[in-house]
Amino acid sequence: MLTRMARLLVVKTTAGADAPERCSQAFTVAGTAATAGVDVSFWLTGESAWFALPGRAAEFSLPHAAPLSDLLDLLLADGKVTLCTQCAARREITPADVLPGIRIAGAAVFVEEIMSDGAQAVVY
Repeated sequence: MLTRMARLLVVKTTAGADAPERCSQAFTVAGTAATAGVDVSFWLTGESAWFALPGRAAEFSLPHAAPLSDLLDLLLADGKVTLCTQCAARREITPADVLPGIRIAGAAVFVEEIMSDGAQAVVY
């Protein structure tokens, strides 16, 4: 197992139930990195924005994939989870609606994270 690193992995997922394999890949990569000790910032954008709401990740199912709700719980405990400001607004999701620990932030914060020293970004 890796020890906690100063580097940051920023994972942005745009896919939700509309593209289940791509969605699951993003959660799996982020969860695996967090379990391995990597600092992870996970961004919910586009259709994945719905997973910021209570119970939505538990409704997602994909054969041979880890449960999204377990991966989201892991990321909330060991990483940072952010819901895109514009994506939330388009879906009328407010800060009062989201799971505890999920912040709502926009492009400026995303750019700041991916431009930080040693950061790596992956978009699904």
